[in-house]
Order: sequence, then C-alpha cells, then structure tokens
Amino acid sequence: MIEKRAFDSLGTFDADWLAARYHFSFSGYHDPKRVHWGALRVWNDDTIQPKTGFPPHPHADMEIITYVRTGAITHQDSMGNKGRTAAGDVQVMSAGGGVTHAEYNLEDEATTLYQIWILPKERGGEPFWGSAKFPKEERAGALVTLASGYASEIEAGALPIRQDARVMAATLKPGQTISYDIAARRHVYLALAKGAARVNGVALGPRDGAAIRDEQTLSIEADEEAEIVLVDAP
Repeated sequence: MIEKRAFDSLGTFDADWLAARYHFSFSGYHDPKRVHWGALRVWNDDTIQPKTGFPPHPHADMEIITYVRTGAITHQDSMGNKGRTAAGDVQVMSAGGGVTHAEYNLEDEATTLYQIWILPKERGGEPFWGSAKFPKEERAGALVTLASGYASEIEAGALPIRQDARVMAATLKPGQTISYDIAARRHVYLALAKGAARVNGVALGPRDGAAIRDEQTLSIEADEEAEIVLVDAP
C-alpha cells in the first residue's frame, strides 16, 4: 500500500517568517487520517526566512530530527549545546524528560528543512543533542542511514535516536534505481526533497510524500535528479 501525499494536499501555515507544509496533523492543522504513521508523528516541510526562527520552547518525550535541504539552521538549548547544521547535514535532539531549545536561521538566505518527529520507545531519560555531516557524494546512488536506534548503524556513524527506527537519504541521477527491503509490520514514509521519482510505479514530484506499508521491497527510480529522505519506523 502506497498512499501518495501530494505537496499541494499538505497542511499549511504561512507567516512573514515561516512557510510550513505539514505531512501530518500539527499545530492548527488536523486531519484524522494523517495523525501519525506508526511511531512517526511529525514531518514538516519548513521554509524559514533569514534572521528569523523558532524562539526558545520546551519539548519532552520526542526524537526530533532536522534534515537541512538548503541554507543552515543554528541550534541552542538548555543543555548548553550550540551548533550550526548546513544543507545536506542532520541534527538530532532527543528531548527525553524535557529540554528547551531554539532554532534560528542566521543566514542571509532562506533555509529549507524537514523537521521529523519520532515517538521514543520509552518516556523520560536524559535529553541529548548531536549533529553530523553527511556529504551528498556519499549518498549518491545509495540510501545512507543518517539517524538510527540500532547499535550497528550508530557505530557506523548514524546519529542515535531512542526508537527502533532509521532515517535515511539518497541522491539519484535520472534513470538511476535503488531498492529498499521492508520488514513485516513496519511503517515507511518517504519524501522527495527535490526532483521526480517513481516508487513501485507511483509517481512522486518535488516535495511530495508517500506513506508505505505492506510492501516487501521498494523500487525507487529517478525520472530526474532527485533527493530522497526516508523514515522506517515500527
């Protein structure tokens, strides 16, 4: 089952500093058919204007992954962390029992990013934050794991999250195909950061999403240069 979620069907929020598109119910947007996808709770497509951002606010019991598509985001939190995550790279904030953070675009250009929230396996715990560089050339023609709850993938360089899930990304040239095997009872969500591709024959355009389950294997073929982000969650 592959449910295409076209970009123009997503929830919307528009302000002078932020243009957000919601793949799942969030803030003032509520669709009872789009509340979560397994442990995946939020997938926001944000465009943040220069010298603006999200002021300090609290979170608890959520794994928050930020995938920067263009520009950069600067993070600051109540644990004393501060860092800048640029296009193509990823940051993870595991909110644990509670943390306050701010996310600002301090650049001279708009920043675009995916904000992905995954429910943790257990509530509470110490919060943590981390970021990592994932050069696009390392993701050329292959899915690379960016964040994971599996020890072997963390040891290989993925950022840790507190759930049996993974966040992956790939860049594809026109005509290039990759495949991904899906275990039983898993929930996969995929979005195209740019380009066009077919997922098991279902055509997706720029910034479209797809909710996937009960498929054993995904075949992803790029119709034009494409950048793909994928979450595999219980």
